[in-house]
Amino acid sequence: MCGRFNITSLPGLQDLLDFLGIDSSLPEPRFNIAPTEDILLLRAGGGDMARWWLVPSWAKEIGTKYSMFNARAESLTKSPAFRGPFRRQRGVVPMSSFIEWRMEDGQKQPWVITNDEQSLAVAALWDVWEGADTPLLSCTLVTTDAADAFRPWHTRMPVLLTREECLRWLDNEQPIDAGDMMLAPTLKFDLELYPVNRAVGNSSRKDAALFEPTGQSVKLRGQG
Repeated sequence: MCGRFNITSLPGLQDLLDFLGIDSSLPEPRFNIAPTEDILLLRAGGGDMARWWLVPSWAKEIGTKYSMFNARAESLTKSPAFRGPFRRQRGVVPMSSFIEWRMEDGQKQPWVITNDEQSLAVAALWDVWEGADTPLLSCTLVTTDAADAFRPWHTRMPVLLTREECLRWLDNEQPIDAGDMMLAPTLKFDLELYPVNRAVGNSSRKDAALFEPTGQSVKLRGQG
């Protein structure tokens, strides 16, 4: 699952965009980004702001009845909402870190998850809804089962792409199989995790001070 993320390390993310050959301006640093907010979506050739909560092109209206901010990798070829975008409308969402919660001492404790470069690329799907005067570009983040080392924090994790995998994922001329190893529940590189202030559970709290570590960090070793 991925329900919040941050964009705080612009140099690392700019390196990612340069590698992908995408000429797009990065947004200002943002904290505690939540579903339904506009986020930067990378597509082949460029980047655009998109609503983080997929609205299928065939939907009658914009809504949040169904949880469409994440797409389970296991359902990409089965769900009517994801099947078409998985074939031809794949994108990447850049982020510096994401946030997960786990129960500690009877309370939900938020943890920030990032890598050494503070530059993560998450597999995404997008669609365009044209049920109003202005077309709406929206997206969803693809998740998979958690890697064994990540399970103490959550049973799901976002599909984190290497830079080479980003190139494949963004090439919508080439099909990708639902069983492709890039969607597998593995840690492809090292991750660093550290606890932060519980106040980040309120998505309206966007202040950077809340994301300072409040305890010891943990390093998860990648298999790559």
